[in-house]
Amino acid sequence: MSIVIGGMIGLGKTSVADTLNAHFQKRGIESKVFYEAVDNNPILPLYYELTPEELDARRIPFLLQLFFLNKRFKTVKDCINWGEPIYTIQDRSIYEDWYFAYVNKNLGRISELEFKIYEELVENMMEELNELPKKAPDLMVYLKGSFDTVIERIMARGRSFEINPELKEYYFEVWKGYDDWVINQYNASEVLIIDMDNTDVVKRPEDAARVCREVDEKLDEILNLTKAHIG
Repeated sequence: MSIVIGGMIGLGKTSVADTLNAHFQKRGIESKVFYEAVDNNPILPLYYELTPEELDARRIPFLLQLFFLNKRFKTVKDCINWGEPIYTIQDRSIYEDWYFAYVNKNLGRISELEFKIYEELVENMMEELNELPKKAPDLMVYLKGSFDTVIERIMARGRSFEINPELKEYYFEVWKGYDDWVINQYNASEVLIIDMDNTDVVKRPEDAARVCREVDEKLDEILNLTKAHIG
């Protein structure tokens, strides 16, 4: 089974991925987490720290989207290579990369020409993946939360390049359309929505257990539908 953890910056994708990984392994299911390239990303701090004029001059937003897209493409291939019966868990999906590029285009951080090139590259990559078995995930676990929760969680984790008050407008622009994109445009897999306003898998073990239970139930539902379709 292939699972992706989606959602707004700061809502806890890595913590949920680690929680599910531990849960599966406790059940005797081999699993592996593929983390988002943040700590070893040379472009990300620049994206948050440079002035708008510097970002534009150096085309940092476009470079960042290409960086993430390349890493995500590699992750999809790695997940396929691991194969069944291993459960793979991706910290954000290649599909969400397009949404971030789209927001940056709307903000004027990525030009229309850059976005066109980006979309053509995505299309070529997806055509390449179509030649491989099982490219799409089985389930997206989507972490949904209010904007207040997003800001609170970003501040709490304390990554220096993320806590500039001037970034609040950018976070809001990403946040305000995320739910609509997932609910109305994302169609690569089934979606399980987790309300992060009322969930903390790190501090509340009962929340972690609930999330794991809901994921198990959703995966069982997907497996049953698959068997029925085959039958």
